Amino acid sequence: MHSSSTSGVRLCLNSLKSSLSLKILAFSTLLIPFHSINASKSSQYDSVVNGKQLTVVSVENSTTVFKDGAHLHGFGYDLARNYANSLNVKLIFRTVPDNATALKWVSQGKANFAMTTANLSSIEQKRLTSFSATCGDMGSLKQNGLNTNLNWVFKHADDPLTQTASGFVCKGKQSGAIRQLASFYNQNVVEEQAWDTIQRDLNKRMPIYKASFKTTAAKYDLDWHLLAAIGYQESYLKPNSVSPTGVRGLMMLTNNTAKAMGVSNRTDPTQSIEGGAKYYDQMLSRYSDVPFPDRNWYALVAYNMGPGAVNQIQKRIRAQGKNPNNWVNLYSYLDKNKASNGRYRQAVQYVTRIRAYLEHIKTSELVNI
Repeated sequence: MHSSSTSGVRLCLNSLKSSLSLKILAFSTLLIPFHSINASKSSQYDSVVNGKQLTVVSVENSTTVFKDGAHLHGFGYDLARNYANSLNVKLIFRTVPDNATALKWVSQGKANFAMTTANLSSIEQKRLTSFSATCGDMGSLKQNGLNTNLNWVFKHADDPLTQTASGFVCKGKQSGAIRQLASFYNQNVVEEQAWDTIQRDLNKRMPIYKASFKTTAAKYDLDWHLLAAIGYQESYLKPNSVSPTGVRGLMMLTNNTAKAMGVSNRTDPTQSIEGGAKYYDQMLSRYSDVPFPDRNWYALVAYNMGPGAVNQIQKRIRAQGKNPNNWVNLYSYLDKNKASNGRYRQAVQYVTRIRAYLEHIKTSELVNI
């Protein structure tokens, strides 16, 4: 990560009409709190702040957003959501079939900005302005298998909304938030050659347990794909699995957890799925003050480490003056300390792999079995 804010902003902005002036404006934005910018200069900024909502349009892909049932997640989506939070407004996130449509929405004023991988010539033809969604931190995207051409596209270069967005992104680069977010959404967390084995496992075992996953998920108002992803991470969907520490069954429940969840036979797949779903639902309830999709990730870490460990980390994050209910902060703490703490390392691997399995199961033909 570059330590110089000037070089970061230099990479960050690509403007049609006045590239140099935009770079200067973006650099200035880093030094000025968002709330101090004169909103009256721009109807876009005024509309967002006074209307209490930010509308973003994008094309769904592995870098921007993944539709997870009623919730959305993804590198681009999380970044836009965090920007909306910084403005204290609600994010309205829309997806369209292609980049051309996304750019058209910005031109027509149907969206405040587009998150797109469109080439710069397409943006220029629409007489729009753009900057790198990572303030030029291409390395973090490339290292994690994400598209390095991700840009935020706005209607006007001199709009305070454009300036605050640029400043927010570059501040995220400097703080390491961009790198941590890209790390969580790493598309290489599962090696390419491993997917063939994973797919064979799922083709063989998922049809056996799909009905139990769906029935149990409906009981607790959960996503059955997520339960299946947890099951695959825990045991590869093998009901007789057992660990050296005595954790057992398809959902790998401890003896104490099984008893608490009313599971009498941990190797019974139906009971195990029921117990795992009930326990996961309890973890979700513990973090009801954390918004989705972050709540899913918090609950997964708690499922793996125990809620007590998560609560202790939240206290440390709060003591650092950071939001303990923001997933980037929790993930960053785990990732930065995993070298000295095996449980943290395991938790990072656990939640990132389940995210990858969830996306794979949802997008594969398995859902139609």
